[in-house]
Amino acid sequence: MTVESARQAFAEELRVLAYMQHEEIVRAFAEVPRERFVGPGPWRLLNLIEQKYWTTPDADPHWLYHNVLVALDEARGLNTGEPSLWAYHFDRLHIAAGERILQIGTGSGYFTAILAEIVGAEGRVLGFEVDASLAKAAERNLAAWPQASVRKVEGLEPIEGEWDVLIAFAGVSAPPKAWIDALAPEGRALIPLTSEQRFGMLLRIDRATDGFAARQAGNIGIFPCVGARDPADAETLGRALADYPGRLALKSLRRDPHDQDESCWLHRGDWCLSKRAVN
Repeated sequence: MTVESARQAFAEELRVLAYMQHEEIVRAFAEVPRERFVGPGPWRLLNLIEQKYWTTPDADPHWLYHNVLVALDEARGLNTGEPSLWAYHFDRLHIAAGERILQIGTGSGYFTAILAEIVGAEGRVLGFEVDASLAKAAERNLAAWPQASVRKVEGLEPIEGEWDVLIAFAGVSAPPKAWIDALAPEGRALIPLTSEQRFGMLLRIDRATDGFAARQAGNIGIFPCVGARDPADAETLGRALADYPGRLALKSLRRDPHDQDESCWLHRGDWCLSKRAVN
Protein backbone atom coordinates (compact mmCIF):
# COMPACT_ATOMS: atom_id res chain seq x y z
CA MET A 1 0.00 0.00 0.00
CA THR A 2 1.37 3.42 -0.92
CA VAL A 3 1.39 6.28 1.57
CA GLU A 4 -1.22 8.08 -0.54
CA SER A 5 -3.58 5.09 -0.53
CA ALA A 6 -3.05 4.61 3.23
CA ARG A 7 -3.96 8.26 3.77
CA GLN A 8 -7.11 7.90 1.68
CA ALA A 9 -8.14 4.76 3.58
CA PHE A 10 -7.47 6.62 6.84
CA ALA A 11 -9.78 9.46 5.81
CA GLU A 12 -12.50 7.01 4.82
CA GLU A 13 -12.18 5.24 8.17
CA LEU A 14 -12.50 8.59 9.95
CA ARG A 15 -15.62 9.29 7.88
CA VAL A 16 -17.20 6.26 9.55
CA LEU A 17 -15.71 6.60 13.04
CA ALA A 18 -16.65 10.28 13.32
CA TYR A 19 -19.77 10.05 11.13
CA MET A 20 -18.51 12.99 9.09
CA GLN A 21 -21.09 14.55 6.82
CA HIS A 22 -18.99 17.22 5.11
CA GLU A 23 -16.94 15.96 2.19
CA GLU A 24 -14.40 18.79 2.37
CA ILE A 25 -13.37 17.67 5.87
CA VAL A 26 -12.91 14.05 4.78
CA ARG A 27 -10.86 15.33 1.85
CA ALA A 28 -8.64 17.42 4.16
CA PHE A 29 -7.66 14.34 6.18
CA ALA A 30 -6.91 12.53 2.90
CA GLU A 31 -4.63 15.35 1.70
CA VAL A 32 -2.46 16.32 4.68
CA PRO A 33 0.66 14.14 5.21
CA ARG A 34 0.74 13.39 8.93
CA GLU A 35 4.37 12.24 8.79
CA ARG A 36 5.38 15.83 8.04
CA PHE A 37 4.31 16.89 11.55
CA VAL A 38 5.62 14.17 13.87
CA GLY A 39 9.32 13.94 13.10
CA PRO A 40 11.20 10.94 11.71
CA GLY A 41 10.11 7.42 12.59
CA PRO A 42 9.93 4.98 14.20
CA TRP A 43 7.27 6.71 16.30
CA ARG A 44 5.89 6.29 19.77
CA LEU A 45 2.12 5.74 19.68
CA LEU A 46 -0.22 5.89 22.67
CA ASN A 47 -2.38 2.82 23.31
CA LEU A 48 -5.56 4.41 24.67
CA ILE A 49 -6.79 1.17 26.24
CA GLU A 50 -3.71 0.63 28.40
CA GLN A 51 -2.61 4.29 28.43
CA LYS A 52 0.89 3.13 27.46
CA TYR A 53 3.20 4.06 24.59
CA TRP A 54 4.64 1.58 22.13
CA THR A 55 7.14 1.93 19.29
CA THR A 56 6.28 1.26 15.66
CA PRO A 57 8.37 -1.56 14.14
CA ASP A 58 9.82 0.74 11.47
CA ALA A 59 9.54 4.22 9.92
CA ASP A 60 6.93 3.36 7.31
CA PRO A 61 4.39 6.24 7.44
CA HIS A 62 1.46 3.82 7.12
CA TRP A 63 1.65 3.37 10.94
CA LEU A 64 0.46 6.97 11.32
CA TYR A 65 -2.70 6.50 9.26
CA HIS A 66 -4.81 5.02 12.01
CA ASN A 67 -6.86 6.57 14.79
CA VAL A 68 -3.83 6.87 17.09
CA LEU A 69 -2.11 9.55 19.14
CA VAL A 70 1.55 10.15 18.28
CA ALA A 71 3.98 11.34 20.97
CA LEU A 72 5.52 14.76 20.46
CA ASP A 73 7.04 14.85 23.96
CA GLU A 74 6.39 11.60 25.81
CA ALA A 75 7.94 12.84 29.06
CA ARG A 76 5.28 15.56 29.29
CA GLY A 77 2.46 13.42 27.92
CA LEU A 78 2.20 15.74 24.93
CA ASN A 79 0.78 14.11 21.80
CA THR A 80 -0.94 14.93 18.57
CA GLY A 81 -4.68 14.74 19.11
CA GLU A 82 -6.90 11.74 18.40
CA PRO A 83 -7.91 12.12 14.71
CA SER A 84 -11.49 10.84 15.07
CA LEU A 85 -12.20 13.21 17.98
CA TRP A 86 -11.17 16.31 16.07
CA ALA A 87 -12.66 15.07 12.78
CA TYR A 88 -15.99 14.74 14.59
CA HIS A 89 -15.86 18.25 16.01
CA PHE A 90 -14.59 19.94 12.84
CA ASP A 91 -17.57 18.38 11.10
CA ARG A 92 -20.08 19.49 13.78
CA LEU A 93 -18.68 23.01 13.82
CA HIS A 94 -19.62 23.23 10.13
CA ILE A 95 -16.25 24.78 9.25
CA ALA A 96 -16.50 26.10 5.71
CA ALA A 97 -14.33 27.54 2.95
CA GLY A 98 -13.30 31.14 3.52
CA GLU A 99 -13.74 31.15 7.29
CA ARG A 100 -11.31 32.58 9.84
CA ILE A 101 -10.11 30.05 12.42
CA LEU A 102 -8.22 30.80 15.64
CA GLN A 103 -6.53 27.71 17.06
CA ILE A 104 -5.26 27.77 20.64
CA GLY A 105 -2.47 25.23 20.99
CA THR A 106 -0.98 24.56 17.57
CA GLY A 107 1.45 21.86 18.60
CA SER A 108 3.50 20.81 15.59
CA GLY A 109 0.77 22.00 13.21
CA TYR A 110 -0.99 18.86 11.97
CA PHE A 111 -4.53 19.93 12.78
CA THR A 112 -3.66 23.49 11.74
CA ALA A 113 -2.94 22.10 8.28
CA ILE A 114 -6.22 20.14 8.30
CA LEU A 115 -8.09 23.35 9.15
CA ALA A 116 -6.17 25.25 6.44
CA GLU A 117 -7.22 22.65 3.87
CA ILE A 118 -10.85 23.02 4.94
CA VAL A 119 -11.01 26.82 4.77
CA GLY A 120 -8.96 26.94 1.55
CA ALA A 121 -6.96 29.75 0.02
CA GLU A 122 -9.63 32.37 0.83
CA GLY A 123 -9.72 31.46 4.50
CA ARG A 124 -7.27 32.03 7.34
CA VAL A 125 -5.98 29.93 10.23
CA LEU A 126 -3.94 31.48 13.04
CA GLY A 127 -2.44 29.22 15.67
CA PHE A 128 -1.21 30.27 19.11
CA GLU A 129 1.52 28.15 20.71
CA VAL A 130 3.35 28.68 24.01
CA ASP A 131 6.13 26.15 23.40
CA ALA A 132 8.90 27.86 21.41
CA SER A 133 10.25 24.67 19.83
CA LEU A 134 6.79 23.52 18.77
CA ALA A 135 5.95 26.97 17.38
CA LYS A 136 9.09 26.90 15.24
CA ALA A 137 8.38 23.36 14.07
CA ALA A 138 4.80 24.25 13.20
CA GLU A 139 5.87 27.31 11.24
CA ARG A 140 8.26 25.15 9.24
CA ASN A 141 5.77 22.32 8.79
CA LEU A 142 3.05 24.68 7.56
CA ALA A 143 5.09 26.26 4.77
CA ALA A 144 2.87 24.61 2.14
CA TRP A 145 -0.27 26.33 3.52
CA PRO A 146 0.12 30.12 3.14
CA GLN A 147 -3.33 30.65 4.66
CA ALA A 148 -2.00 29.26 7.98
CA SER A 149 0.35 31.01 10.39
CA VAL A 150 1.66 30.45 13.92
CA ARG A 151 2.29 32.95 16.70
CA LYS A 152 4.47 32.22 19.73
CA VAL A 153 2.61 33.44 22.82
CA GLU A 154 3.35 33.52 26.55
CA GLY A 155 -0.11 32.44 27.72
CA LEU A 156 -3.40 34.29 27.49
CA GLU A 157 -2.92 37.32 25.29
CA PRO A 158 -5.22 39.93 23.70
CA ILE A 159 -6.80 38.71 20.48
CA GLU A 160 -6.99 40.96 17.46
CA GLY A 161 -9.96 40.95 15.12
CA GLU A 162 -12.99 38.68 14.96
CA TRP A 163 -12.98 34.96 14.27
CA ASP A 164 -15.62 32.68 12.84
CA VAL A 165 -14.36 29.66 14.77
CA LEU A 166 -12.15 29.34 17.85
CA ILE A 167 -10.86 25.90 18.83
CA ALA A 168 -8.73 25.28 21.90
CA PHE A 169 -6.43 22.25 21.95
CA ALA A 170 -5.61 22.70 25.65
CA GLY A 171 -7.71 22.60 28.79
CA VAL A 172 -8.81 25.69 30.72
CA SER A 173 -10.51 25.96 34.10
CA ALA A 174 -12.87 28.72 32.88
CA PRO A 175 -13.79 30.14 29.45
CA PRO A 176 -11.35 33.06 28.90
CA LYS A 177 -13.20 36.33 28.31
CA ALA A 178 -10.84 37.32 25.48
CA TRP A 179 -11.71 34.15 23.57
CA ILE A 180 -15.44 34.72 23.84
CA ASP A 181 -15.15 38.39 22.91
CA ALA A 182 -13.19 37.42 19.77
CA LEU A 183 -16.09 35.50 18.25
CA ALA A 184 -17.66 37.11 15.19
CA PRO A 185 -21.46 37.22 14.85
CA GLU A 186 -22.62 33.60 14.57
CA GLY A 187 -19.11 32.55 15.61
CA ARG A 188 -18.53 29.18 17.24
CA ALA A 189 -16.07 28.09 19.89
CA LEU A 190 -14.99 24.69 21.18
CA ILE A 191 -13.24 24.91 24.55
CA PRO A 192 -12.04 22.05 26.80
CA LEU A 193 -13.01 22.75 30.42
CA THR A 194 -10.85 20.52 32.60
CA SER A 195 -10.30 19.95 36.29
CA GLU A 196 -6.90 19.59 37.94
CA GLN A 197 -6.65 16.00 36.63
CA ARG A 198 -6.70 17.12 32.94
CA PHE A 199 -10.16 15.60 32.45
CA GLY A 200 -13.44 17.33 31.81
CA MET A 201 -15.79 18.28 29.03
CA LEU A 202 -15.78 20.09 25.73
CA LEU A 203 -17.87 23.27 25.85
CA ARG A 204 -19.49 24.38 22.61
CA ILE A 205 -20.39 28.07 22.43
CA ASP A 206 -22.36 29.77 19.64
CA ARG A 207 -22.61 33.55 19.49
CA ALA A 208 -26.23 34.60 19.03
CA THR A 209 -27.80 38.03 18.66
CA ASP A 210 -28.74 38.24 22.33
CA GLY A 211 -26.01 36.25 24.00
CA PHE A 212 -24.13 32.97 23.87
CA ALA A 213 -25.74 29.59 23.47
CA ALA A 214 -23.70 26.87 25.17
CA ARG A 215 -23.79 23.11 25.54
CA GLN A 216 -21.55 20.26 26.52
CA ALA A 217 -20.06 18.46 23.51
CA GLY A 218 -18.59 15.35 25.12
CA ASN A 219 -15.81 14.29 27.47
CA ILE A 220 -12.13 14.99 27.01
CA GLY A 221 -8.72 14.51 28.58
CA ILE A 222 -6.19 17.05 27.33
CA PHE A 223 -2.95 18.93 28.08
CA PRO A 224 -3.48 22.02 30.32
CA CYS A 225 -3.51 25.51 28.79
CA VAL A 226 -0.66 27.69 30.08
CA GLY A 227 -1.94 30.88 31.68
CA ALA A 228 -5.59 29.81 31.66
CA ARG A 229 -5.86 27.78 34.84
CA ASP A 230 -6.99 28.84 38.29
CA PRO A 231 -7.02 26.33 41.19
CA ALA A 232 -10.28 27.64 42.64
CA ASP A 233 -12.01 27.51 39.25
CA ALA A 234 -10.65 24.01 38.62
CA GLU A 235 -11.88 22.75 41.98
CA THR A 236 -15.36 24.21 41.47
CA LEU A 237 -15.48 22.81 37.94
CA GLY A 238 -14.48 19.37 39.22
CA ARG A 239 -17.49 19.32 41.54
CA ALA A 240 -19.84 20.55 38.82
CA LEU A 241 -18.66 17.90 36.35
CA ALA A 242 -20.04 15.23 38.67
CA ASP A 243 -23.53 16.56 37.89
CA TYR A 244 -23.86 14.85 34.53
CA PRO A 245 -27.61 15.50 34.07
CA GLY A 246 -26.89 19.18 34.70
CA ARG A 247 -24.20 19.15 32.03
CA LEU A 248 -26.69 17.78 29.53
CA ALA A 249 -29.15 20.54 30.42
CA LEU A 250 -26.74 23.41 29.66
CA LYS A 251 -28.13 26.02 27.29
CA SER A 252 -26.15 29.25 27.69
CA LEU A 253 -23.07 31.08 28.85
CA ARG A 254 -24.27 34.05 30.89
CA ARG A 255 -22.12 37.12 31.55
CA ASP A 256 -24.82 39.36 33.00
CA PRO A 257 -24.83 40.05 36.78
CA HIS A 258 -27.29 37.73 38.54
CA ASP A 259 -27.74 35.81 41.75
CA GLN A 260 -27.13 32.08 41.72
CA ASP A 261 -30.31 30.03 41.39
CA GLU A 262 -31.39 26.55 40.33
CA SER A 263 -30.73 27.36 36.65
CA CYS A 264 -26.99 27.84 37.31
CA TRP A 265 -24.89 24.75 36.67
CA LEU A 266 -21.57 26.50 37.27
CA HIS A 267 -21.81 30.00 38.76
CA ARG A 268 -18.50 31.86 39.00
CA GLY A 269 -18.59 35.59 39.68
CA ASP A 270 -18.82 37.37 36.32
CA TRP A 271 -19.81 34.31 34.27
CA CYS A 272 -22.12 31.35 34.55
CA LEU A 273 -22.96 28.20 32.64
CA SER A 274 -26.71 28.10 32.82
CA LYS A 275 -29.65 25.85 32.02
CA ARG A 276 -31.54 28.93 30.84
CA ALA A 277 -31.80 29.38 27.10
CA VAL A 278 -30.55 32.53 25.40
CA ASN A 279 -33.43 35.02 25.16
